[in-house]
Amino acid sequence: MYTGTLKSKSSGLKSVYRNTSLKCSGLLFLWTLNRKSSRKSSGLYTCIPEHFLQDFRFDDVYRNSSLKCSVVRRRGADGRIPVRTLDRGASSSAAAAEPTGYPGGPYDTSLLVKYEHHVARHIWFGEERGPKKELKVAGHGLKLNSRVPLALPPQMESWVSRSGLASLQRTSLNKIDTNLVSAFVERWHLETSSFHMPFGEMSITLDDVACLLHLPIRGIFWSPQDVTEELAVELAVDYLGVSQSQAQSHVRSCRGSYYKLEWLYDIFVHHRAASSWAYATRAYLLMLVGSTIFADKTFTLVEARYLLLFRDLDGCSGYSWGAAALVTLYRYLGDASMYSCKQLGGYPTLLQCWIHEYFPTVGKRGENWNPAGNCGLPRAMRWSYRQGVLKVDDLRPILDELTPTDVIWRPFEDHRAWRVFDEICLYRDCLKWGETVVPYLPDRCLRQFGYRQYVPSPPLDCMMATDIDVDWISYHQSVVDVIGSSSVATTPSEVVDGYLEWYYRVSHPRLVPPHRDAPREVPVPVYDVGPSDPDWARVSTLIRRYLRQVNAEEEDPQFSDLFEALHISRSH
Repeated sequence: MYTGTLKSKSSGLKSVYRNTSLKCSGLLFLWTLNRKSSRKSSGLYTCIPEHFLQDFRFDDVYRNSSLKCSVVRRRGADGRIPVRTLDRGASSSAAAAEPTGYPGGPYDTSLLVKYEHHVARHIWFGEERGPKKELKVAGHGLKLNSRVPLALPPQMESWVSRSGLASLQRTSLNKIDTNLVSAFVERWHLETSSFHMPFGEMSITLDDVACLLHLPIRGIFWSPQDVTEELAVELAVDYLGVSQSQAQSHVRSCRGSYYKLEWLYDIFVHHRAASSWAYATRAYLLMLVGSTIFADKTFTLVEARYLLLFRDLDGCSGYSWGAAALVTLYRYLGDASMYSCKQLGGYPTLLQCWIHEYFPTVGKRGENWNPAGNCGLPRAMRWSYRQGVLKVDDLRPILDELTPTDVIWRPFEDHRAWRVFDEICLYRDCLKWGETVVPYLPDRCLRQFGYRQYVPSPPLDCMMATDIDVDWISYHQSVVDVIGSSSVATTPSEVVDGYLEWYYRVSHPRLVPPHRDAPREVPVPVYDVGPSDPDWARVSTLIRRYLRQVNAEEEDPQFSDLFEALHISRSH
């Protein structure tokens, strides 16, 4: 950093550093008048080298076209602008008037403390992650379909069935709609483990995992040991039945403690032919979870430490595989919601099928069977891939305009014959898998459980959690606390008075401004009470969307029949 005296015949600062890659022009020279000098053209300036720029928060550059210059403010860790960063000599009244929120984002930054780095903040100003607006998503559906046999040998089938993972053999979508998935990821916030929709929060819950994937949600969490490359070799020799040299060569080629999914499939095929059932089963199960619930952003590898889960093939059924899938997806959703991230790991089929269940009018949905006639298969198998025509930037305004009547709030009521609702899904605390700990907060999405949504408690600090396993076992009191402050909803989307006002202060109802650089809308919308039946809700949504597109007026006789149909659908 260089400090010196700037002298100029003209008043004002001549040099303004312009960084076009950040799409922001601001004052990167801190200027104060030199009080000791009587010459107005003299002043003290501080030139900031480029490598210090990462410490500045460009979201705090005021974007007001009426202003002639931009002033850089630096936020604190909580997202607020400390008083000490105001210009020297500023009055206390000026400090009180300093904005604490973000344009298009939360006014109150106490909830979404990481919003500064969130992709939604950038989208509001038209800043994309890169040339490709959608994320790169790890989907293994096509490869997995070719690797999963129509029938396993009876010796293997017994172990796979008892493991609790058998359903994962058939649930994967062949392809993923990356635009649809990416549009929802942009609304995910890791502080609350939820999607922030225009009408409140929603999330993927343990009940959703149980119904969509038929994974067990009760069970123990897994606490792994560190696995070095040397230990990864030993595990492959002991539990996959490969030679020392083969294991060393393979782990070395992976450049870390990983195994390639293709390599595991080859081991499975080899041992199945040799009737080495235990080795074949471990390779198969590791390939299966590595292609689904534990899929990472390498697209080809699975962590070697997960082989420890299958040392005892008779005991691996004791894990909460549903929690494992949810923790892994939450973690990757949190990463992908940050502006700097361009990939999504985890099980994208779980996310996309969740969208299909709750949002019938968003995206393309292909159906394999009707829920009423299914035979107890995992609900994710109901859906098939259909290529969508809408891109991410097409979907953003569609999501911005969603109302509660566009949502099927309880989509699995016709699936209860095969998956009874488990009250542990209302457990509010931290979930963990390995070293990953995430907050699980059903009190933020109570409408998905049939309760009135109230203003939830502040999120948990998982860094301070010490007895997660104990809390998980003694979940009952947590459930009582969650539903004790609410009541059964009389309409599917019911909220308590004041919820939307609170939500609009701490979150962002829209991702795209109605007009670029326009201020965020302050009024809280009052939604019409929509139909309670999901099918009628969809009819109501489709009619309303068409009438909105053609700017129809109810007084217009040309549209009288459609408005009558709309009123009839809303009454059901």
